[in-house]
Amino acid sequence: MKLTKSIILALMLLYLMGLAGCGTKETPATVAEKYPDRPITLIVPFAAGGTTDMVARAMERVAYKHLGQNLMIKNVTGAGGSLGWNELVESNDDGYTLGIVVTSVLLQSLYEQSRYHYTSALDPLVQIMDVPPVVVVRADKSWKDMTELIKHAKEHPSDIKLGHQGLGTGNHVAGERINRKVGINVPQVPFKGDSEVVAALLGDHVQYIIVPPPVIKEYVKSGMVKVLGTTAMKRMTDPVFSNAPTLQEQGIDVVFSSWYGIAVHKGLPPEIKAKLLAGLEKTVNDPEYIENMKKLGMEVDYLGHEEFFKKWLVDARQLKEVVKESGITEKIAAQKK
Repeated sequence: MKLTKSIILALMLLYLMGLAGCGTKETPATVAEKYPDRPITLIVPFAAGGTTDMVARAMERVAYKHLGQNLMIKNVTGAGGSLGWNELVESNDDGYTLGIVVTSVLLQSLYEQSRYHYTSALDPLVQIMDVPPVVVVRADKSWKDMTELIKHAKEHPSDIKLGHQGLGTGNHVAGERINRKVGINVPQVPFKGDSEVVAALLGDHVQYIIVPPPVIKEYVKSGMVKVLGTTAMKRMTDPVFSNAPTLQEQGIDVVFSSWYGIAVHKGLPPEIKAKLLAGLEKTVNDPEYIENMKKLGMEVDYLGHEEFFKKWLVDARQLKEVVKESGITEKIAAQKK
């Protein structure tokens, strides 16, 4: 009898413990309701001081108002952005790790050299801006336009090197397209980010670079460098760059731009994703953020999730053709041997 009572008491105790456990287990809706309850990490896959980093830090200053928590910037550099994007893919699906993505995230997937196929492994949330890079040389160089630079490169190919942010990056692709269109083959030097590229140009370690306008703007204003051309469809409205002719104006049929956006590891719970999208839309369209971006020489060009996702897929298809015709995949493979 005593044994029976003991068994009954033990079973009741286990039942009550089970109820207690069920009572403390949070449902997805509860987790989403509390989100975010701690700071959110924003991975920047390029070095501090470059355009991508500036975009992120401008966002950091206003995001807390709309996301409910601070953004914590984490620079993870190397391999043309792949190291940072690898970390993003490997992050938890809880909404606490975001990443800046740029056009070259799609390119890295095409080269078959990265650990993951980012085009399918990441979920693009919002576009922040779309920027055409510019071709820049030191102010003391005699070249006044692209025609003179190209002429010198053909006559003295060993005298000129092109600097860019890494093999396979968007600006590397732009450089390859220009070189193929005009028939030059100059040595190219990859760096880890915009700031390193600019430093190399100023030190005359490379003779021309292809970079986003914001990272070179102050150097143009100071007269240290000059812009020979832009890859945009039409001239830029920023007074600092408005006199720079497009490549098409100079007879070079190349148009190219790089977008910047926010992405997460695919698989984010829909409730958290909805809150995140709402907060990011308000952040990117915040007047303070727009003004801060203007001061940096950048213009916000917001696209919501649906539009950005469509653009993501279209660009992936188009860039596949660009990579095929430029032979970049073979160059990257050769570099790794």
